[in-house]
Amino acid sequence: MEKRIAIIRGDGIGPEIMAQAQIVLDAVCEKFGHHFIYEEAPMGGNAVDAFGVPLPQSSLDTCLSCDAALLSAIGGPKWDSIEPSIRPEKGLLALRGGMGLYANLRPAQLFSQLADACPLRTDIAEKGIDFVVVRELIGGAYFGEHKTWTQENGETAASDLMIYREHEIRRILKVGFETAMKRRKKLCSVDKANVLDSSKLWRKLAKEIAAEYPEVELSHMYVDNCAMQLVRDPSQFDVIVTENLFGDILSDEASQITGSIGMLPSSSQGEGTRGLYEPIHGSAPDIAGKDLANPIGMILAAAMMLRYSLDMPAEADAIESAVSKVLESGLRTGDIMAPGMTQVGCKAMGQAIAEAI
Repeated sequence: MEKRIAIIRGDGIGPEIMAQAQIVLDAVCEKFGHHFIYEEAPMGGNAVDAFGVPLPQSSLDTCLSCDAALLSAIGGPKWDSIEPSIRPEKGLLALRGGMGLYANLRPAQLFSQLADACPLRTDIAEKGIDFVVVRELIGGAYFGEHKTWTQENGETAASDLMIYREHEIRRILKVGFETAMKRRKKLCSVDKANVLDSSKLWRKLAKEIAAEYPEVELSHMYVDNCAMQLVRDPSQFDVIVTENLFGDILSDEASQITGSIGMLPSSSQGEGTRGLYEPIHGSAPDIAGKDLANPIGMILAAAMMLRYSLDMPAEADAIESAVSKVLESGLRTGDIMAPGMTQVGCKAMGQAIAEAI
């Protein structure tokens, strides 16, 4: 089977971890008889340097014409002081909007081989961590009107508008329910309905849509309580669905309780099967070019792409099984190193996973 994949190599450690993901995907092709065509789509700081904008139209067109897009990581201190409208992060927001990607799925799973890396108490970690955060991606405060102005008394004021329309809430809630149906059929809808009108609408619609999914156990939780429960007892969660700002914060918290941010992938999806897949970590410019990066989050993002966009579940299973096998063998990058294990670099980790496939 032939598929076209847009490759966004990004900044910092991005090119290094993307190279390892491609090596693993090539191993999948060899094992299963596929052919993947990789199409380059510059975005981020490198695109600012080369084209003057973080997302050239040609890169967006490439992503829209391919079956799926793989993104490593973008940004870094080099571009922190440039004009805000062309900072690398603006390219990511534009890409999500241009591709119509309104749903971000971030799995949080503690690999048994990395239990010692979990910062939670042993009795909490032993209960297991395996849930998914479903985050609305192109609405809310991040996409609302932002204003800074000087008041009559000379004091500076600022505001950020958080607005959600009914159809935006309904479609992300449906993704949450559908995701729960494929897992343990428990959905926790997170809001701040005791304060925010947008959350009151969110909760009302969640209750309405629940009638369409009688098999799913729906619960509601305020975002501040959810933040506490994630460290108190993460085993209680199966699927969490929430709005953009809350989801950004909660999914980053979830990444830390699993032992290393370098292990976790994510997918961003809209209508249809085309999606954007990436690890949740940043570009780590301090270790770029030193063969120190952990490529596993990027490699597992490629597995998510195979599963959700390319309809290749067996191939996705092969990658995930290979990652588990390599960890079981004792190989570790520096961020997940533990006593008695063997430390390897980014390239060696990627090669080991490819060979395990």
